[in-house]
Formats: sequence, structure tokens, C-alpha cells
Amino acid sequence: MTHGPLIVQSDKTLLLEVDHPRAGEARAAIAPFAELERAPEHMHTYRVTPLALWNARAAGHDAEQVVDALVRFSRYAVPQPLLVDVVDTMGRYGRLRLVNSPVHGLVLESLDRAVLEEVLRQKKITPMLGARIDADTILVHPSERGHLKQALLKVGWPAEDLAGYVDGEHHPIALNEDGWSLRDYQRDAVTGFWAGGSGVVVLPCGAGKTLVGAAAMAEAQATTLILVTNTVAGRQWKRELVARTSLTEDEIGEYSGERKEIRPVTIATYQVMTRKSRGEYRHLELFDSRDWGLIVYDEVHLLPAPVFRMTADLQSRRRLGLTATLVREDGREGDVFSLIGPKRYDAPWRDIEQQGWIAPADCVEVRVTLTDAERLRYATAEPDERYRVCATARTKGPVVQTILNRHPGEPALVIGAYLEQLHELAEALGCPVVEGSTKNKEREALFDAFRAGQIPRLVVSKVANFSIDLPEASVAVQVSGTFGSRQEEAQRLGRLLRPKNDHRQAHFYSIVSRDTLDTEYAAHRQRFLAEQGYAYRIVDADDLLGPPVPEVD
Repeated sequence: MTHGPLIVQSDKTLLLEVDHPRAGEARAAIAPFAELERAPEHMHTYRVTPLALWNARAAGHDAEQVVDALVRFSRYAVPQPLLVDVVDTMGRYGRLRLVNSPVHGLVLESLDRAVLEEVLRQKKITPMLGARIDADTILVHPSERGHLKQALLKVGWPAEDLAGYVDGEHHPIALNEDGWSLRDYQRDAVTGFWAGGSGVVVLPCGAGKTLVGAAAMAEAQATTLILVTNTVAGRQWKRELVARTSLTEDEIGEYSGERKEIRPVTIATYQVMTRKSRGEYRHLELFDSRDWGLIVYDEVHLLPAPVFRMTADLQSRRRLGLTATLVREDGREGDVFSLIGPKRYDAPWRDIEQQGWIAPADCVEVRVTLTDAERLRYATAEPDERYRVCATARTKGPVVQTILNRHPGEPALVIGAYLEQLHELAEALGCPVVEGSTKNKEREALFDAFRAGQIPRLVVSKVANFSIDLPEASVAVQVSGTFGSRQEEAQRLGRLLRPKNDHRQAHFYSIVSRDTLDTEYAAHRQRFLAEQGYAYRIVDADDLLGPPVPEVD
């Protein structure tokens, strides 16, 4: 028995002792196949799930590697049934394969006849299948490729998709590596994606996911549809592509609420794609408007349900998902796996930080005590109003000012979810607000002024959670959020992680009302970042009244 950092339990939970000298090594070893569930101070709880094991298998990890990691870092003997279950679960991936037969076209091929017989008795699966060719092969209509993969995943037999892809309409695209070059991890990400033909690349905010997309486009040499969260993000993509590739502005179209341009490279927003007209998603026709060779899904963890449905019909196109976290609060990670593809590359945030490509970050949870009046208001609030009451407590206002006073001269963001709270803070701080109703032109002007240092502080709503490039921001103060959203927490910290010209550390503060739902949700929000190795220090608001941090020269 070795004194390892990991306790492996028969219910498939893993307990990681955070203070153990080998904890970091163990965390990196289990990250491909285990999901973090709880992250208190000293002992983190992970769970080994079938989807995590199948993602690991699709990314090239085998059962032997998983078993070795568990045995090597475990403090006690690993339960034998768990090891058997890991081997059996990973062995389920790929027993059914989708392939393109030169004679019959798309077929489902079985490496285990009993498995094929089992799924043929599933009432939801049989309508997707055609005639039986032989004992181990059955026809599949090409339009059912995505739906079949979804259905097979749900019954525990995920199919390996080896049916290949169409090249789409050719369009020359080359990287313009003048004064810069792809980083090693970006090249590895593109290589991993291209080898599989479709799938997801997971990289921290600020690590250059756009460049991974550009390099994938250069590999494809084809017309490309890029889906983004909002118009501002789309225009950032366009600027990057013009600067980093051979593409000109005229070759890149914007398909948004403001413009409807379809060009060899078209950047569309999720909002416009999911907008209904007379009960129909009319803009989903964009998927069929050209013979696309590549579809890029930015922030794939936000993919809306209607785009999932359309993607099910696009399985012959190469699909690249980009994200900082595969966490979805709606539990549809399985649909990302089935329809966009498995995880092809995942770089731990701390690894990228140690290489100097993203800024180091200090995460602090600041706990405030509500006044007696606020406590009473919280205690008597209706259940669906209680979080708003504690999250928007006015007691937080002076704490925001105190934190900003500790970082004079540093570009700072104040982030929240409730507009009334944000407007009150903006008025007190004397700075502008960027919210959903802020017109794109004004929004871009404010972001440009912030980047240039003309505006030192911005108050931002949820619109700034995603794909907003504010490289010089080094302080963020979060006053309220979307309940316990792990993805939102990751994205908000991500606003700070672009490396600073003067190598400053980033500071991420989350102000939380103690003894309320705010504390409970904060713990849930922090789970993903804890998995990436970020530890939150918890301080009392009163302790912040010490000497301010000196201004950086």
C-alpha cells in the first residue's frame, strides 16, 4: 500500500487529497476520464462516468491507461469490481461502427453480433435502420447518421463514426504566420481534431481558440461556416481571420441581426440561427446555403437545441467545437459527444499558465454579512426570489469600491446578472454599463475605449461572459451570477487570463452573501475551476480594509 493522494471507492467516486505533494500529478492523470463533483478545501470528489470514459477512449486513451492511473495514485487497494467496470465500459465504445461501404453506402457495422441484436430490439432505433445486409451489417440512411449516434449513446453502445466526410466547396485559405506562429498546444489541438475529422477542442479562455479554428480552416481549404455567441464575437473572429490568414474582408460574411451576407467564410450568431418566424427557424436554411467543408461552433457548450437538431443532419461535414469547458448546465454533454464529436484535445488551464501563455490568477471569495433588514427580506422572500434578494444585497456596493481601491490604475470589470444592481454600481463608480440592450456599435466603442485605457472600469452584464476580447483587464469583481453556473464562472475568470504586457497577475473576486443561497451557489460555480487547479481564498469583507495594493509602474 502506498500513501497516494487518491482514494478510489466502489461507487466510482474518487477522493483527491488536495494538499498531497502528488495531488497535481494525480489530477492531471484522472482528468481525461473523471468529472469533478465537489471541491471543498482539502478533499475533492470526482466521479467516473460512462461519458467521461467514452470521451477518453475516443481521445486515444485505453482502459489499461485508466486502470494504471487509478492503481498508481490510490492510497488503498482499488476495488476490483470498479476496475472491471472501467474495462467493460470503455470496451463498449466502438463495438458498433458507422462506415461507408463502397457498395452499400452508409452502414452500421458490428464487431459483436450480440450487441447488434440488442440494439435492433430498441423501438426508437429500428426506424433509423434499413435492410440487413448480412449478420453483422445493416443499412443506415445518411440523414439518420446523427440521430442514430444520439440514440445508441443513450442505450449505452456509443458508435464509432468512421464514415468519413465530404470535402465541401474548395476555397483557398492559408495561415499568414508573419511575426507569429502557432503554439505547440495549438498545433496539437488541430492535429487531434483533423485526425478524427470532427470533435471538440477544449482550451482555456485567452489561449487562442480562434487560431485553432483558423488553422483547421487552413487544413480544410474549404468554405467554412462559423457559429458564434453574438455579433461582437463574430466581428472579433473576422478581425483575427483577416490578420492571421490569407482571407480578405470581402471573403468573410456576417450573418447576424444586422446583416445577412453569405460568403465563402460566413460568421453567424446563434441568436439569428434560432430566431423563429411564424413558428419556424427560417435561418437554419443557412446550413444548406453552401456546400460547406467545415462548420466551427464557437463556445460549443452554449449550443442551442435548434442548432443541435440541424447538426444531426450535417454529419457528413467536418465539425469543430471550441470551448473552455465541456460543462453544460442542461446536461446535454452527450449530444455534444454524439453530434459535434468527442473531445479531441484538452489542455489543463494550469499547464498553459505555466508555459506563460495565460496570466496567473488569484481567486478570492469575499463574504459579506447582510444587515438585519436584508436578512429579514431574504428570510421572508418567495423561494424563486431568494437568490436575487441575497445576490443583489446593497451591502455588496461598498465592498466593490474597496476592492477597486486596492487595485488603482488596473483595468477592472464589475460583472453581474441583475441590471438594476449593475446600474446602481455604475452610477456609484462613475463608469458605463454594457448590457444586452446596448447597441453593438456602442458596445464595440466602449470595449475599444477600455482596451485603449481611456475607460479604466466597465460594469458588464452576462453579455461579457463569452468571446469578448479584453486583453488588458486584470481585475474582475463578480457581484451576482446565473445561480450555480460552472460554465459562467469559468468564462468570467477567462476575461482576465490573456497575458499582460507587464506580466501582472490577474485578480478575480466573487462577492458572496454569507448564510444564504449565494454561498451555496458560489461553491457549485467554483467546481470547474477547482478541477483546473484554481483555489479560492475565502476572506471576510472586513478584512479587505487593509493597505491597498500599490500601483504597478
